[in-house]
Amino acid sequence: MNLTLKIWRQKDANDKGKIVDYPVSGISPDMSFLEMLDVLNQELIEKQEEPIAFDHDCREGICGTCSLYINGRAHGPSTKITACQLHMRSFNDGDTIYIEPWRAKAFPVVKDLIVDRSSFDRVQQAGGFISVNTSGNTQDANAIPIEKDNADRAFDAATCIGCGACVASCKNSSAMLFVSAKVSQFALLPQGQVEATDRVLNMVKQMDEEGFGNCTNTGACEVECPKGISLENIARMNREYLAASFKG
Repeated sequence: MNLTLKIWRQKDANDKGKIVDYPVSGISPDMSFLEMLDVLNQELIEKQEEPIAFDHDCREGICGTCSLYINGRAHGPSTKITACQLHMRSFNDGDTIYIEPWRAKAFPVVKDLIVDRSSFDRVQQAGGFISVNTSGNTQDANAIPIEKDNADRAFDAATCIGCGACVASCKNSSAMLFVSAKVSQFALLPQGQVEATDRVLNMVKQMDEEGFGNCTNTGACEVECPKGISLENIARMNREYLAASFKG
């Protein structure tokens, strides 16, 4: 496959940045999208040019680091996959492919296609955990009865990998889907009830402080989420937040 890549290049957070054209040839349809970028970077290195900076880690659709906006969609044209799971057979010979970083105030560009997503970490630190007694007198979690429906929904929420595709896809750059998934995975389980009030209040407060936009129920976040996190979690978080506000 012969392709034309139009890639966002930006030296640092203060640089204006621009789209740069890169022709690539001999790309196998069986390559993953990141492997294709590896090929391009190898060519750039051999030419003694600056390689393109992009995030990656596990390349198995779990780590959530491969944050690429491809042809106007988070993680590319396919649904419920990350960029590392996207294969070049999804494109045609001769295609022009636009590759950009996430665009959000709370995700400032670090370099090229890499953005700073530490705002997600701070939201997590604000309440996305449970305090556990580790004195040796803890109760085995498997001994606590939990309705299967609740367990299934909590597990579904916990599959969120924090990639940020929801933010990148939202016209308001909202992080509601991410935050609601982190709230829901505890709100549905008895272990999460002890700190439920503080959790939702603190996480929503931190989300707002980070500069994420508001949710207007467009639904783009659910469509582009590689793990299919449901909008139902946002409704649950809103209910949790309202209840916690009255208690507070």
